[in-house]
Amino acid sequence: MDEARGGEPRSGERRATVSRRTLLRTAGATGAGAVLAGSLSGCASRETSAGATRVTMWSWLTGMDRYVEAFNASQREVVVDLNVLAGGLSGGYAQQTNAIRAHNAPDIMHVEYQGLPQVLTTGGLREITEDVSDLAADYSAAAWRSVRPDGRTWAVPFDVAPMVLYYRKDLFDTHGLAVPSDWERFRTTAEEVRRIDPAARLTTFPLNDGSFFAGMAWQARDPWWRIRDNSWEVDIGGAGTLRTARYWQELIDADLVRSQGTGTQDWIAAMHEGRLWSLLGAAWSAGTLHKSIPRDSGRWAVTTLPTWDGVPSTGMQGGSAFAVSAESDVPEAALTFLRWLGTDPEVPRIAASFTTLLPAYVPNRAVARESYRGGYFLGEPIYDVLDEATRRVSDWTWGPTALGLFSTLENRFSPVATGGSTLPEAIERVQRDAVRSMRGSGLSVIEGSST
Repeated sequence: MDEARGGEPRSGERRATVSRRTLLRTAGATGAGAVLAGSLSGCASRETSAGATRVTMWSWLTGMDRYVEAFNASQREVVVDLNVLAGGLSGGYAQQTNAIRAHNAPDIMHVEYQGLPQVLTTGGLREITEDVSDLAADYSAAAWRSVRPDGRTWAVPFDVAPMVLYYRKDLFDTHGLAVPSDWERFRTTAEEVRRIDPAARLTTFPLNDGSFFAGMAWQARDPWWRIRDNSWEVDIGGAGTLRTARYWQELIDADLVRSQGTGTQDWIAAMHEGRLWSLLGAAWSAGTLHKSIPRDSGRWAVTTLPTWDGVPSTGMQGGSAFAVSAESDVPEAALTFLRWLGTDPEVPRIAASFTTLLPAYVPNRAVARESYRGGYFLGEPIYDVLDEATRRVSDWTWGPTALGLFSTLENRFSPVATGGSTLPEAIERVQRDAVRSMRGSGLSVIEGSST
């Protein structure tokens, strides 16, 4: 199936031919096939007193309450009841997994792209390949690939989250610095920033955020997981990832970047006061900047990531999709809402009041652009940059233990801050941890060439 959708070129896209059995080869998934293969037709419905079908939904997406309110007001056939969850492994994912095991999952579940293969191993999601096949042509290739880890469709994409570079254009202009277009120039720019202001640093490499490093490694076009010969090939210590790790270790050793977390009050103050000159973040970071540092309007600009060897490429950090529970008895009503959430132009209009949404559904990009409340960023229009970044997202496969791996990365990276380890050493340990974890879950694993 050609996944070059919505005018976006493929990035080494391959036809997925792996069976669901391969993806879900865990002890817990046995016996789930009959449920997962169930048809959406002929299911009993739950009706309100007014005759509408009631659908339950769990999500931690900011603004979901506004979307649900607008959908419920727009028609009378389906009513969505939202339960807001906390995000993270111990939050929404744990609650959803427990509900699947207890056979009381909601009709609709929030599943980020990196978490989809892991949730699939529970057997708790309904395959929707045929039911949404008509939407494929209008979705971002990166997003559509992300909901089809085994060549079948398991969720409806919501947004895409390519990584980009946000930078203090006012400071760059004042000091005559060019925006770095490649990672070698990024290093020399970091040296210049420290020379100009010894208290300032070019950016932050957050050692406490495994998803950040995953996005950086993704840009290196060296996937951590592949499906080969009915097994998972795990190669977290591949050449591209190790190159990325060595690069950032050199910047940390030279004290050219901060290694503390982002989003803290100290980080916000450093960004506002000019002690940090840039942020390597996802598309959704635009809304974070606007919300966290509203007084900085007219200071920041955005551009695509610096490249390795001049090759345009980027990774993603996050991005959400929504799946239908395997045991839902109202899947058609659930999909009615998910089609609206994913494709209705009212959604990006609502989002513009509180965030900078980059829809996975390409036709809604124009609506998001028109609805965007500009003025915060200088330079090239932000949606031009985000669209280009989305086209640069390279091929990547998330493995069935990706969510847990983020925590493993954070734990292994922690000693780096005090010199107790290095990023390359940590990556080698994470590779071993990942293989051990997957085999302990009953998965067939092939160790990559790095081991």
